[in-house]
Formats: sequence, structure tokens, C-alpha cells
Amino acid sequence: MVTSSATSLPRRPRAIRPGIRLTVRGRSLKLRRLRQPPAGIWRWLAILGPGLIASVAGDDAGGIATTSLIGARVGYELLWLLILLTVALAVVQEMAARLGVATGSGLLDLIRQRFGIGWALLAVTVILVANAGVTATEFLGIAAASEIFGLSRWIAVPFAALGLWALMLYGNYFSVERIFLIMTLVFLAYPVAAILAHPDWTAVVHGAVVPSLRFDQGQLALVVALIGTTITPYQQLFQQSAVVEKGVGPRQYPSERLDAVVGAVMGNLIWLFVICASAAALRPLGIVDISSATDAARALEPVAGPAAQVVFAFGLLGASLLAGAVVPLATSYSVAEAFGFRKGIGLDYRRAPAFYMLFTAMVAFGALVALLPAAPIISLLVGIQVLNGLLLPVVLGFILVLAADHRLMGGLANTTWQAALGWLTLAVVTLATLALGVQTVSGS
Repeated sequence: MVTSSATSLPRRPRAIRPGIRLTVRGRSLKLRRLRQPPAGIWRWLAILGPGLIASVAGDDAGGIATTSLIGARVGYELLWLLILLTVALAVVQEMAARLGVATGSGLLDLIRQRFGIGWALLAVTVILVANAGVTATEFLGIAAASEIFGLSRWIAVPFAALGLWALMLYGNYFSVERIFLIMTLVFLAYPVAAILAHPDWTAVVHGAVVPSLRFDQGQLALVVALIGTTITPYQQLFQQSAVVEKGVGPRQYPSERLDAVVGAVMGNLIWLFVICASAAALRPLGIVDISSATDAARALEPVAGPAAQVVFAFGLLGASLLAGAVVPLATSYSVAEAFGFRKGIGLDYRRAPAFYMLFTAMVAFGALVALLPAAPIISLLVGIQVLNGLLLPVVLGFILVLAADHRLMGGLANTTWQAALGWLTLAVVTLATLALGVQTVSGS
């Protein structure tokens, strides 16, 4: 019998997955199944981050309520203001990102170092007041959305609060950023709603290019609320602190600038579509006062028919969850910076106790307010946006002074046109706030 020994064949080399490594804003990304670096729009989609998250997080529950109310009450009359505010938001967000890139410090850290602890305490007070109110509105949005789904707020709100808390505690910055970016997709419902609502596009264009303003208390309140919901203080705080945590340096500044501008445009486009959808869907029904999430849901009826409330609840829930995480996070960053505490996503309570204690307190406060019986949801949502408009000049003033300091910023200090646009924004916000105050006091 012939015995043949089987010869072992050489093992086939393991196939190497095709892919490329792309350095984006100081971090290395592995893009699998790509043989060439992404070019054109795909490269810019790969680098979107803090700018897009900060601006789109501003499209929160309070903003949806405010812009729906604007569309229902005045139609397209304030679209021209929204266009101007988009430019202003891009300038302010880029300025905040540039501060983070140039200094490697958050806004409250810079305020403490430059102006002293007294001014830092003032800024912290303003931020805590504004952001506590905003956080409460986000959980009110979660409560309203859950009840449209037929789920009790006593189940949905605590579950959402625990989920957001766990995400911050057990995640790291980059995993959290990816989740935030995925959550921004929920806002695609509103452009579709606006298109299918068949608004009068001639009136839309007219409202966008022809200024129209009535100096009565009702419309001035809507103007201040629109300012407060498009340029919200926590957006600048999150933008700058996120840039710092990611370790973005001057070499990555052009990408960061584009991220800030694209985020501002995309965030305010959502508001344009919400205004158009509500103006086309609510005004013909004679609904000019929105008292519940169900009223605002009718703006999406062209998309989903009888299921409009469910579609609206999905959008409202996603928006509220995103901002419900970003606002407490921005607040925790700011307070930790003001007092020199350790901060950062992925650290635990032992390494950053103050940072996480404040985040926990903000989330718990928002959840508790949302569980209050018979909370006037729409009134609170719009009222908080007015408060944001009133407090915005304080935060914006600090940003403008710091960004103009050549010793601090070096070659990234404000140019003449950047400074001019920034101070013009501050002047307009302040004048609108003062006009609203005069109208309120006089009772006219």
C-alpha cells in the first residue's frame, strides 16, 4: 500500500480590506472600502461635526413651537429677518469656533482669565438661567411627543433622561458626536412638509426679500423669540467647547470654519421650512394661536395625512433628545471652565465630579419640570426663546471682545468686516430687546 503524505498548502494571505485613512480636524478616520480619499461634497460631509450639531441642536422643541407660531400668526412676513439672522448666526458660530481653535480654551475659561472671576460668575448666572429653561423645554417636548404616541410622560421622560445621562457618562466624544449627527436626520421631515404643503412660493420669496415689520408688542415678541431661537447662547458655548475637546488646531481651522457656516445655513433652513409649512397648513384653517403640540402637528398633515401627529411627534422627539443632551452638556462645559474644574465626555465621576454633577442636575431638573401636571407647553417653549433673546447680548458681547484681542487670537483675530457684522448683530438684538421692553411697560 502506497502511503502518500499530504503536503500542506501555503495559507492564502488574508485579504486586506481596502480603505484609506483621512486626517480630519486633528483626528484620524478610517474609511473602509474606499481606495481614494473622498473628494468634493463627500469630504465635507466627513468633516461635519460641532458646527452642524450646535446649529441644528438649536432647532429644538422651543424653536419648533416658536417658528410654527410665527408661520401661523404672520405667515411669511418675517422670512427676511430669518435670512439676515442666518448670516449673523454663521458669523457668531464661526467666531466661537475660531476662539476655540486659537486659544484651546472654552468661552468661560477665557472670560475668567481675561475679565476676572466676577465677570465669569455673571456669565455663569446668565448661562444657568437660560439653559435651565431651555433644558426644561426639551423635556417638555419629549413629554408632548410621547403623549402623541400614546405613551405616558411618566414613562417616556424618565427613560429619556436616563438614556441621555448614560450616553454622556459611558460614551466618548467621538461616539457621542456620531450619535448626534445621526439624530440630525430627523429634521428632514420639515422640508418635505413644506414642499407638500404647497405654500405660495411667490409670497415666500416676497417675504424673504422685502422687509416688513409692525411695531406692536405681539410682533416684537415674535421677533425677539425668533432671534432667541436662531442665535441661542448654548450654541456658541457648545461650538467652542467641542472644538477644544477635539483638539482642533490652527491647521484645521478652514475645515472648522466651513463646518460652522454649513451648520448655520442648514439649521436656519429648517426654520424656513417650518414657517412655510405652518403658514400653508395652519393659517388656512384659521389657527393663529397654537396651544398644544397637536395644533403644531397639523403643519405636517400634507406629508402624513391622518398620521400627521405621529410624524410631528417623531420630529419633535428627535429634536428634543438632541438638544436635551447638547444644552446640559454646553452648560457643564461652561461652569467647569469658569471654575477650572476637569471636564470632558468619557471621564467618570471620580475624575470630573463637578462636570457630571451639573449635567445630572440639569437633566433631572428638565425631567422634573416636564412631569409637572398641566404644564403650559407652548407658552413655556416660546417664552424661553424670548428669554434667550434677552440674554444673548451678554454672551455675544464677551465673544466679540475676546475675538478682537490680537494678543489672544494672533492671526485669527477678527477682521474689520467680521467685527462689523458681529457688533451689528449685537446692536440689532439689543435694540429689539429694548423695543420689546418699552412696549411691554407701556402696555401698547
